[in-house]
Amino acid sequence: MMRNFIKFADSLSTSVGKAFSWCIVMLMGGTVYEVVMAYVFNAPTLWNFDYSLQMYGAIIMMSGAYCLATESHVRGDVLYRLFKPRTQGWIDFILYFIFFFPGVIALAFYGYEYALFSWKVKESGWSSPAQIQIYMLKSLIPVAGILLTIQGVAEVFRSIICIKTGHWPARMVVAEETEKILMRTSQDEEQKDVI
Repeated sequence: MMRNFIKFADSLSTSVGKAFSWCIVMLMGGTVYEVVMAYVFNAPTLWNFDYSLQMYGAIIMMSGAYCLATESHVRGDVLYRLFKPRTQGWIDFILYFIFFFPGVIALAFYGYEYALFSWKVKESGWSSPAQIQIYMLKSLIPVAGILLTIQGVAEVFRSIICIKTGHWPARMVVAEETEKILMRTSQDEEQKDVI
């Protein structure tokens, strides 16, 4: 049951993360458009600053669960990596309940109220020259909290499995760091030279 939930949560988090990664392309398109309009045609837009903020906000909020699922968050593991897997599992298990869940559950719960109020008043950006509506973007706040909660439960299940077995369950490999690929390639070439 725990492994099935981990698979479900990882699939959900990576799918949402990949879908929202397209906001980077949209953000780049908007930035290029603004540069061309401002410097080539001398006609800057009013809306592009707000558009960029909304794309950045969407990327940041919706990539949290993806980063958790793929272990992409910055982690100061100077001592942690020296511990045995079971000890790491206990540390993760305890710290998720002390630090992680209170924050993400508050994000989901209060984010819902925050987004609901924003929808009721049809909130627009107060500093926006174009007065762009931002209530749709604020809807992503509770969604991000819910996704992080689901992925957090999967991480707790990972910790429990590690505590029981002494080994961390495998993760979905979405992307591999370039240095790992280069290391593997150079090792393969060294083995070919030996043969």
